[in-house]
Amino acid sequence: MLYQRSSALFKEAQQVIPGGVNSPVRAFKAVGGTPIFAKSAKGAYIYDEDGNKFIDYINSWGPMLLGHAFPPVVEAVIEKTKGGTSFGMPTALETEIAELAVSMVPNVDKIRFVNSGTEACMSAIRLARGYTKKDKIIKFAGCYHGHSDSFLIAAGSGAVTFGTPNSPGVTQGTAKDTLLARYNDIENVKSLVEANKGEIAAIIVEPVAGNMGCIPPAEGFLEGLREICDANDMLLIFDEVMTGFRLANGGVQELKGIDADIVCFGKVVGGGLPVGAFAARNDIMNHLAPLGPVYQAGTLSGNPLAMAAGLAMLRAIKADKGLMNRLEEKTKYLHKGISEALDKNNVTHSINRIGSMISVHFSDKPVVDFESAAKGNNDTFKKFFHGMLNKGIYIAPSAFETWFITDALTYQDLNETIAAVEEVAKEM
Repeated sequence: MLYQRSSALFKEAQQVIPGGVNSPVRAFKAVGGTPIFAKSAKGAYIYDEDGNKFIDYINSWGPMLLGHAFPPVVEAVIEKTKGGTSFGMPTALETEIAELAVSMVPNVDKIRFVNSGTEACMSAIRLARGYTKKDKIIKFAGCYHGHSDSFLIAAGSGAVTFGTPNSPGVTQGTAKDTLLARYNDIENVKSLVEANKGEIAAIIVEPVAGNMGCIPPAEGFLEGLREICDANDMLLIFDEVMTGFRLANGGVQELKGIDADIVCFGKVVGGGLPVGAFAARNDIMNHLAPLGPVYQAGTLSGNPLAMAAGLAMLRAIKADKGLMNRLEEKTKYLHKGISEALDKNNVTHSINRIGSMISVHFSDKPVVDFESAAKGNNDTFKKFFHGMLNKGIYIAPSAFETWFITDALTYQDLNETIAAVEEVAKEM
């Protein structure tokens, strides 16, 4: 495939945008080469500025559960735009989507809409600290909760140490209140809690990790976190920015039957527009301003276009009783086909899958946490990525990202993808 127009656009962008992109992973630094500039998308396909067509497995990093340019969402946004794009005042639409979201998600009474998943997670942490009157939090290596200072923390020297900033601009003072644990290691979490008794406000976790590739929770892991929080007056925060309304109507809480205290949303809840949200029981949410002392605000929060898109998406998801099963079956089919194609060509790999999330790790051992994910063969991944790209299959340009399956994918699309894997594997 030719990418001349994308290459020229990237050179132009680098003159006025840091690195030429507005989110780092888009720059293709992890895989090399020139990023593809999208022009349009429809259903399961994305079209670049050079006129190339790709079967899309990024799907805007998750929101396009029902495909690109999903007609009810497009129509809702167009119709709402005719009446104005933003007011800075309450609208009935905000209550409508809030009622629908709360009815779909277990164990929540109120929800507040914000503008991104980062903002949702940042606000959830502030709320947890205000509610518990404690300062420290536990997060997990490899789990990404946005680029708020509290979350950009690298590992310390052991289980009882504080994290250290892994981005310039994050202060040591912020880092000292963030404790870093190993995903899927409940004993590690217990040791952190024991060493910081009475000081931890909350544990925040991706209940299914998606930022070190797809990594499902080990049996008993989420249950163990719930028990630890209950025993130590800590809140359990599920970052369901990726998984909310995707793995089940009620997210991982519904899928696994585990109640979190605060749940963060993004991606699907906005129907592809910039939306985040966080939700909890009344006793927690009533600590938020203007009811309580914990301040949180946003000029564009509850933007009518975003609310219209999100409402159309959630309505479609709730009405389609077979959706989650179809998505899971398509993902299972893809898993089987990719694994067989790689096995046939003696390519060492490990595949993780849950619901409509899947990732291929080029590792000879199971991938259960960030440490095991990091041991994957990145050179092999680079060859795989570019091989797939040149065959019209667009996967995440990083070995540490999950693929997102959309219901718009047909089995013909899946078969084409599997055939492409087999062809690429022969050359690896």
